[in-house]
Amino acid sequence: MRWMWIDRILEHVPGERMVAVKGVSLSEEHLYDHFPAEGSREACPVMPATLILEGCAQTGGLLAGHAERFKQKVLLAKIARARLEREAAPGQILRYSATLVRLDDFGAHTIIDIDLFPEPGAPPVRIGDAEIVFSHADQNRSGLELPEENFVFGDTFTTLLNSSGIEIPE
Repeated sequence: MRWMWIDRILEHVPGERMVAVKGVSLSEEHLYDHFPAEGSREACPVMPATLILEGCAQTGGLLAGHAERFKQKVLLAKIARARLEREAAPGQILRYSATLVRLDDFGAHTIIDIDLFPEPGAPPVRIGDAEIVFSHADQNRSGLELPEENFVFGDTFTTLLNSSGIEIPE
C-alpha cells in the first residue's frame, strides 16, 4: 500500500484491540485540494472523511491480519456503517480504536471508534465510528488463486509495526 493513514500504534492486544494515531500535517498534499481559498473564502484545509475512514480500515486490517499471523490476505470487503461528525485539520491528531468483534476462516468484523485531539493538551472528542468487514482473500469462493505474497501487509506496514514495538508473528 502506498499511502499510510496511521502514524503509530499506541496499544495492541492481539486478537482483541488496536489503537493507532494519525497526526494531520499541513505538509500533506491532499490538504491543498480540501479546500483551497476561492474568491472571498479563505483556505480551509481538512483531511477528507474518506481518508479518515481509510485510517480506520488500516487499523482494523492490521488488527485482523496480526490475529491470523499475517497468513491470510486481508482485504476490505465492506464498510457496513460509518458515521463522521467532522473532519480533521492540520495540527490535530486522530485516534482510531479498533475492536475485533468476529474472526473466522472467511474474514473479520471490526468496530472502530474515531477520536480527535483538537489541540495539544486538549482532551479527545469522539467524532465518529465505523463498522468494517474484512475478507480473507484466499478463502474466496471463485477458486481464483492469488499471489503468494501478502500484498496488503508490505514493507511499509512492517516498518509501522516494528517502530511501534509490535512483534510480527512468524
